[in-house]
Amino acid sequence: MTIRILVAACIAVLAVSSASAQQRPVRIRGTIEQMDGHAMTVKSREGETLKVKLTDDAKVVAIVKASLADIKSGSFVGSTAMPQPDGSWEAVEVHIFPESMRGTGEGDRPFDYMPKSTMTNGTVNAVGKSKMSGAVTKEEGTTMTLHYKGGDKKINVTPETAIVTYAPGSKDELKPGAKIIISRATRQSDGTLTAARVNVGRGVAPPM
Repeated sequence: MTIRILVAACIAVLAVSSASAQQRPVRIRGTIEQMDGHAMTVKSREGETLKVKLTDDAKVVAIVKASLADIKSGSFVGSTAMPQPDGSWEAVEVHIFPESMRGTGEGDRPFDYMPKSTMTNGTVNAVGKSKMSGAVTKEEGTTMTLHYKGGDKKINVTPETAIVTYAPGSKDELKPGAKIIISRATRQSDGTLTAARVNVGRGVAPPM
């Protein structure tokens, strides 16, 4: 009887773990290889071939190029950053949120762009004197301070930092060769994925 109870308990744990794994959001970065109605075949940056089905009401958002001048005091932005030997943080990219998305993912946390990278979403605050509102201009670039609930973080923006923003997208942009990033796909029991939002590069690869 005890053995049966233990076996049943193990099966229950495995079932819960499996269901949890299926429900855990999956981030997808890659290139569309094929479109078939609402279904996409995507080659991920890791080299996997993924089948992704878009929901009927899926939202397509374009990632478009922006500039340092578009980052102003009070802007709500997100930044993927890497730690530097001197303890500072250097931005790989900065994405500027439209006002309607203010507050999205606010905070500072580890990110899976690459080992040790972080994602910080917050409001740009002015720091000392600056040539640009909301940032301090330095010889090698610009240092912006992002304020979020519970803290602040200084991030250096260099000439190599990719700066982008969001614009309304169209499903016509989802075609072979398009670079995409899906932040929250859901894995199904058959191994396929579903998504309600796709970010697609418009003239620029999504740098996040």
